[in-house]
This record gives sequence, C-alpha cells and structure tokens, in this order.
Amino acid sequence: MRLICNFAITNANQATLSSVQSLLKIKKMSKRILTLMAIMTIALAASAQKQFGITLTNESKVAVSNYPVSITLSKYGNDIRSAKVTDNGVEIPCQLDDLDGDGIYDELFLLTDLGKKGKKNLQVTLFNEGTPREYPSKVYVDMMLTNKKIKESNKQDLYISQLTVDRGVNPYSMLHHHGAAFENEMVAYRIYFDHRQTVDIYGKYRKGLELKQTQFYPDQAQKDAGFGDDVLWVGNTLGVGTLRGWDGNEPTMISDVEHRGQRLVARGPLRTIVEVKDQAWRQQPTDKPVDMTTYYTLYAGRRDCRVDVLFGRQVNDLKFATGLINVKNSTEFSDKQGLRGCWGTDWPVSEKDSAGHKRETVGLGICLPSHHVESELPANKDNYPYVVKADNDRLSYYITFCSDNETFGMHSAKDWFAFLEEWKQMLNAKVRME
Repeated sequence: MRLICNFAITNANQATLSSVQSLLKIKKMSKRILTLMAIMTIALAASAQKQFGITLTNESKVAVSNYPVSITLSKYGNDIRSAKVTDNGVEIPCQLDDLDGDGIYDELFLLTDLGKKGKKNLQVTLFNEGTPREYPSKVYVDMMLTNKKIKESNKQDLYISQLTVDRGVNPYSMLHHHGAAFENEMVAYRIYFDHRQTVDIYGKYRKGLELKQTQFYPDQAQKDAGFGDDVLWVGNTLGVGTLRGWDGNEPTMISDVEHRGQRLVARGPLRTIVEVKDQAWRQQPTDKPVDMTTYYTLYAGRRDCRVDVLFGRQVNDLKFATGLINVKNSTEFSDKQGLRGCWGTDWPVSEKDSAGHKRETVGLGICLPSHHVESELPANKDNYPYVVKADNDRLSYYITFCSDNETFGMHSAKDWFAFLEEWKQMLNAKVRME
C-alpha cells in the first residue's frame, strides 16, 4: 500500500508538475502575447495620432484678441478625423474645415489672445479616427430656400448648403433673406445673391446668436423681446465693402457672368466662411472673361469680416470699386491710407416701406491694405468709394460695423472712429507662428 501510495503520490506530483509547467508555458505565452498586444496598441495609437507644438509670438506693441490661427493639414496626411488643442494644459476650442468640399479636412483653425510682445505655446494632437470634438458654437450661418407652402415646423427642409445658377437666372427671390446670412454673438451679415452681391448688415441689442430664430426679419414679438433687426438700407450702393467692377467713371454691377453661386464652406464653432463665385465675368463686353471667387470669413468674438477675392488669372488689366454706403447725413472718417468709416442715421428700408421700423444709427468701416488702393474718391450721394487693384490674382481687405442699438458697443461718431483706428492697429499686428 505504501508503494502504491507512494507511486500514486509520485504520479500525482508528476501530473501536478506537468500542469504547473504547462501553466507556466501558457503564462509565458500569454505574457508574450500581452506584450505583443501592448506594443501593437502603442504602435496603433502612435499611427492613429500625431502630436506637435506651435509657438505664437506677437511681434507688435499692440495686444490682439481672438487672433485667427490656421494650420494647414496636408503634410499630416489626408485621414485626419479629429483634433485637440491645449493651451498650458487646458483644452481650447478648435475647428476642422474642409475648404474645397472633397471630404478631406484642409485646415485646423483656432482663436487665441496675445498680449503686446506676447508669446504662447500650444499643443496640437491630430487623430485619424473618430469625429471632430464638439464645442459650444459661437457663430452661425445658413442659406434657406423660399417656399411659403412649407409649414413652420418643417422649415429644416428649406436649408441648403450651396446653389449655382446659370446666366439669366436671378436667384435673389429663391432664397429667404436673399442670400447667405451669417453671424457671431456681436454682429450679423448677409450677401445678396444677385448682380449686386451687396453686403448688408443686421444689428443687435444684446450679445447672442439670433438668426436661426429671426431669419433676419424679426416679428413684432421678437422685437419686443429685444432681438435685433436689419439696420441698413443698401439698395444699389456699395453697402459695407461690396466689391464691384470699375468702368473708369463709376462702379459697375457683376452682371455679365456664365454662372453665379454661393456655398457655405465653414459653419463653426469658431468661424463661418461663405463662398461667392462668379464664373466667366466680364466687366465690359470686350473684356477677357475672368473667374472670381470671394470668401467672407467671420470669426467669433469680433465684429469685423474678412474679404478674400481670388481670380482665375492675373487681373492687372482690371480695376475694381469698393467702399461704404453714404448713410444719410453721415459723418466721414479717413486716414487716407485705406481706413475709412462713417457714422449716420437713416431708415433701414425704403421710406415708403418704413412702417413698423425706426430710423437706425450705424457706424461702418473698411480697411484696405494701402497697396490695393488706386484712389480714394470723394463722397457722392450714394457712397464713399475707392478704386482698387488686385495683386496679380488676389485682393484682401476687412469690413466692420456697429449699431447704436447695442448695449455693448459704440454710441457716437467719436467713439466709432477711435475704434476704427485701434482696429487697424490690431489688423496690422504681426504674429509669427513656428
């Protein structure tokens, strides 16, 4: 029995030893597998994201707020799906934009503040998976078809992102508020979708996004509740910085085009971009046609709008006109170097349609780089005009405005003109990105 028992015990020990050895092998294999999986995970994580830092240096003696920073993404691949930006370890809002509509994000955009001679380091992480991170939107933009048969509850069926029409078609009445409209918490603009392409404005009483509710035309209940309204009658004038042709004597409309279009390029949360395209435009019947694409960019927290005009060829043979409407009884300001403004009061609609409206007081401004200015013309009954030229195939400038209704803005010509001078200093601030 002892032998049997010893034998049994020995077999049991051997079985146990074999089991232990097997377990050890399994554990070693598992450890190797886990190690391999960890390495693969790290490798995948490394391939799924790209990290880098950027340094912003304000080389000017002027502080800048809500300064726009755009980072081109092409060198980081065409598979970026999300992004994160931190400032001193704290996440800040950012925005990914597909500028040409090909399904690939072209730019990472953010806003930041820099003191005079200030410096800032930001950390950027790009992800190849997921969706763009969500932040509270500080801007809004829309285009909306006109159709009185659509009920209020189904108005979402009317929203579109782009529209192109052929020669001879006037889309002005096809769209509610007559073209793309966009806003931030301070101001709102719209671009007429016709041969005028006028820039018109909507003033606010308080800060906030309103256009989705008022659609540029508040009803009486909304007015009573403190919503803003259209504050400028523009007619056939230059409105606020509208670009037109120049025939040597006066501005000309953008009438002779093969195709005309508007497209919503970026919707927020930090900037909106509206594209206006005029294909095969001729200022004069004998002119060589040119394609013109204009981008209107509005940033969160700023009352100005950037205007970038790109031409399909060099246009050194052409001159253009821009400027500001001469608001009735307005006071003019100019530094004679591309900065011009006015302050005045008039009906925001034609006087025959003035019922239900009040006279509105506004301040308007335009800032052109001096090398674009061919000549600053004296004010006439309609406009404070400029004759301008492009740099080969492009032209860029800024427009801005305020409404005397604002609880947060300027309320006199003196204060508005002082703001315009400060605004130009900020626009000319030099910020280096490395």
